[in-house]
Amino acid sequence: MTYPMLSGLRVIESSAFIAAPLAGLTLAQFGADVIRVDMIGGGIDYARMPRMPGGRSLYWTGLNKGKRSIAIDLRRPEGRELVQALATAPGSDAGVLLTNIGTPWLAHELLAARRADMISCTIQGNADGSTAVDYTVNCATGYPAVTGGGSIERPVNHVLPAWDIACAYQAAFAVVAAVHRRRLSGQGAELKLALSDMAFTMLSHLGVLAEAELLDQERPSIGNHLYGAFGRDFATADGQRVMVAAISAGQWTSLVKACGMGEAVAALQARLGRDLADEAVRFDARDELASMFEPWFAARAYAEVAALLDGNRVCWGPYRTVRGLLADDARASLANPVFESLDTPGVGRHLGAGAAVRLADRARQGTAPAPLLGTHTDAVLAEVLGLAGGAIGKLHDAGVVAGPERDPTVGGA
Repeated sequence: MTYPMLSGLRVIESSAFIAAPLAGLTLAQFGADVIRVDMIGGGIDYARMPRMPGGRSLYWTGLNKGKRSIAIDLRRPEGRELVQALATAPGSDAGVLLTNIGTPWLAHELLAARRADMISCTIQGNADGSTAVDYTVNCATGYPAVTGGGSIERPVNHVLPAWDIACAYQAAFAVVAAVHRRRLSGQGAELKLALSDMAFTMLSHLGVLAEAELLDQERPSIGNHLYGAFGRDFATADGQRVMVAAISAGQWTSLVKACGMGEAVAALQARLGRDLADEAVRFDARDELASMFEPWFAARAYAEVAALLDGNRVCWGPYRTVRGLLADDARASLANPVFESLDTPGVGRHLGAGAAVRLADRARQGTAPAPLLGTHTDAVLAEVLGLAGGAIGKLHDAGVVAGPERDPTVGGA
């Protein structure tokens, strides 16, 4: 589902992988006309796993919902000229480029020479232009040394591309901010956002850098314990596992009440001579607390645990596989209005996500599924560049552009 809040804004996206496509998806979900430019036959991310049996990438289709697709031979001067023309086409809410490809022929100064109020947003690996991806940035954050019992000698990589995701939303926000300023002043903008800057500035925002600098200490590697308060996973009598978090005073009180641990907690406080109402004290006492709570969970089946935790408003959640999530959790189903049923070409009908924001005074619009490559080639060339049918036909004949018949997942390589 999308909102028409950015209706009229046109963004040309030349991208790959996660951060830039997700930024474009975010803009599209709020109503922008995002036109994704790809090589005929697909770019470097078009066939990334997981794939359907016919070869269509679920990764690519997931990130490119709600966009229009134009397929161009980007190796040829004529193809590059078309992309430059699309990026700098007239219109008060046009002239916006989103990219992470970093090709010289899409450099901001080159486009600004054609359109003075050009807005470009370039996502980089490192600010010096060198290559980096989420995994090569995350390894330098210190987190693999504290994730899941990891250490510098035996680091544990998490599987969520967190810095890509954060970078995507920051990029989308920056584009909207630049468009807002241009509406007020007529001024364009060259925006650059490095993945490593996104990661390391977040370490600053969360106090991690200051902790190392001012306290001269590293975060401890604590397995599945929650840092800074009490929280951990526990096993139930029937083999299920749940995660419990008691960060605030209210969450802690609810957990103690649900598990009937009032007397045991009071005894532990007396022995320690410290007040467990303080989250830092709970963190220091995490091993003693875990040994107290483990038998309670182990003595009860999951259904009883869930009922008691819910009944006492404990902050908790069950561990599930993704298939289990789809089967058992209404939050990932059509019962949740952020989801809808999409029929994606080459994929079939499936659950698809729209914007996660729920806006009370605006009706949502349906999301268009990810198109085949070149689905909108002719329409974009006609609408944006004003090309006549004959001129478009000549571009097809010369192999400069292509329609969906050249999408390799439909057998038209």
